[in-house]
Amino acid sequence: MATPPTPQADEDIVRAWHVHRQALIDGDTDTLDRTLAQAFTLTHMSGRVQPKQEWLAQMRDGQFDYHSVQEKNVHVHVDGDNAHLVARTVTDATVYGTRAPWHLQLALDFTTVDGRWIAQRAVGTSW
Repeated sequence: MATPPTPQADEDIVRAWHVHRQALIDGDTDTLDRTLAQAFTLTHMSGRVQPKQEWLAQMRDGQFDYHSVQEKNVHVHVDGDNAHLVARTVTDATVYGTRAPWHLQLALDFTTVDGRWIAQRAVGTSW
């Protein structure tokens, strides 16, 4: 039976997002590796779907450098052991050599694994 949504679940998911956001800024690929599902994918604004390990390797190589991530708003929807978070940010990042302030909407799908919320996939679009 699915766990009913609680305010604590919302807080836990937002906390997981904040860990993710800080790891981006810090270039902390070890934290990202631990907090993202093994089969995690990132869908870029271009529509390209990238597996976790490839994305993290490109971060380590400096192809993705997140200088800051200013959160504008966050919305969470919990459905039992699954959740969907949408965060609108202004993300100052250098992507493949081009630095820009990206108006990024990031939609993350989470599921609980051993009592922790783990991101399964992220889809980035502009706003």
